[in-house]
Amino acid sequence: MIKKIGLQMWTLRETMNTPEDVRMSFRRMKELGYDGAQTADCHIPYEDYARIAHEEGIEIWGTHDNLDLMINDIEKAIELHKILGTKLMGIGGFSCDTVEQTKDFIKAANKIGKRISKEGMKFTYHNHSHEFSRFPNGKTPMEMLEEGLDPETTSFVLDTYWVQHGGADIRYWMERLAGRIDLLHLKDMGKSREPDTQFITEIGHGNLWWDGIIETAEKIGVKYYVVEQDETPGDPFESIKFSSEYLHERYMK
Repeated sequence: MIKKIGLQMWTLRETMNTPEDVRMSFRRMKELGYDGAQTADCHIPYEDYARIAHEEGIEIWGTHDNLDLMINDIEKAIELHKILGTKLMGIGGFSCDTVEQTKDFIKAANKIGKRISKEGMKFTYHNHSHEFSRFPNGKTPMEMLEEGLDPETTSFVLDTYWVQHGGADIRYWMERLAGRIDLLHLKDMGKSREPDTQFITEIGHGNLWWDGIIETAEKIGVKYYVVEQDETPGDPFESIKFSSEYLHERYMK
């Protein structure tokens, strides 16, 4: 059973721009059953972000942060992540448009991972669906990332929706990356009656088989479960309320 759930703060990006907004968002998250947060950049000083999160009972489990800063000033990136109190330094995605671009990214990511591992940190990579397209060499970017990223110093933030959107099998990739998924993005997929109209929806409103996903996640040792909803049909707090209630009722008793 899941012990705690967190939220990817991109879901609440419209209410994370001032210290007052950040406090209100963290407070409401906590009231709705969320104990952790994964940043989506910090639009206020990191010191204030971390302090407010702590005061409202929210732990920072990981980040989606600035890759350029990690590449060009890793010491500053380390300092900022220590302020946040998280061991997972991550990015929200990368283009991976060509084989060479993907190889270059893997090299850069491993360099970051090697340095921050000395601080007890890992570099994390969050997928979308383009990583499951196939290059002329017959491999997908996701396969190259799996093979190339150092499992000792990097890990994956596997996103359930985007794996499915890419035509791949969620539980297959969870098992393939067993021990390398520190943080799992819980994101459901809905479908209208029109062609090519998949959409992100609240957990339990879509078609993903959560019993199987959670069972596999527990088996492979996922550490953090983080809800993310890129777009909501109305008030995002209503959406995260439904997702929290669904998860608490089924998997957190």
